[in-house]
Amino acid sequence: MIKAIVQDRYGSPDVLELKDVDKPVVSENEVLVRVRAAAVNIGTWHLLRGIPYAMRPAVGLFKPKHAIPGLDLAGQVEAIGGGVTQFQPGDEVFGWCDGAFAEYACTEENNLLAKPANLTLEQSAAVGDSAFTALNAVRDQGKVQPGQKVVINGASGGVGTFAVQIAKSFGADVTGVCSTRNVNMVRSIGADQVIDYTQEDFTQDRHRYDVMLDLVGSRSLSDCRRSLTAQGTYVLVGVSDAGRWLGLARQIKVLASSPFVRQQMRIFLTRHTREDLVVLKELVEAGKVTPVIDRRYQLSEVPDALRYQGEGHSQGKIVIAV
Repeated sequence: MIKAIVQDRYGSPDVLELKDVDKPVVSENEVLVRVRAAAVNIGTWHLLRGIPYAMRPAVGLFKPKHAIPGLDLAGQVEAIGGGVTQFQPGDEVFGWCDGAFAEYACTEENNLLAKPANLTLEQSAAVGDSAFTALNAVRDQGKVQPGQKVVINGASGGVGTFAVQIAKSFGADVTGVCSTRNVNMVRSIGADQVIDYTQEDFTQDRHRYDVMLDLVGSRSLSDCRRSLTAQGTYVLVGVSDAGRWLGLARQIKVLASSPFVRQQMRIFLTRHTREDLVVLKELVEAGKVTPVIDRRYQLSEVPDALRYQGEGHSQGKIVIAV
């Protein structure tokens, strides 16, 4: 038996329990990982509550399909299936799985890579869903090019801190938008300019941007479009749980407006691929991207970690030390 966080219904962090469960057994192409660290992300928060309801057909109508939450992990290989060729027991790895909030987790070998040489296991776990989302937003949706002016609304959170660094690695001039307490941190990770939204509305100044990554949705679409160049790109990142049933009102507005404006209006779903994990590892090992870790919690403290995530004020990533 092993210890794991178990969720048998949707609700607040109070529905999570630390329980004894059976140790996973590897199948042919799987790797059993002794989890040393996992990471919390906004997707975990949405899955905890099952909100917006529109996502439940995919994740479980009445309760989660996967009883053990958690997506991002890092640790040591404990055992391998007969078809696994890339890893051996003892290897240090990072990647993604279903059920990272546990002492052990199984996942396909293609969901893992050797841990970045210059990161700890805790830092490696933080290079997960948030980093994938940032890479997809900057490279695939924003199509950021050297010399472009990029503004990131929500630059201090889990996705935002990666987006700032990835956009800089692409040669962009980056403006980060955040609250007063996060200004120095966002500047320290490479933002060329930082706007404190408590003091200034970034959509009301004279600056025009080639790309806007909107992680917050705090300004109207018309205001956001006015901040873009004539053929600029607006990328909406993430979903809102403000609307319990749909939570996609802003996404619908973006799609509805797209045919009628010259600017590019984009939404997307994050993809996890081995190829992108390789890109992220290369960025990390080149010193161009470093995960920002706000707080660390123990496995038994996952409910507290998710409560903090739900408040929406984290500086970078929240990590679970297993």
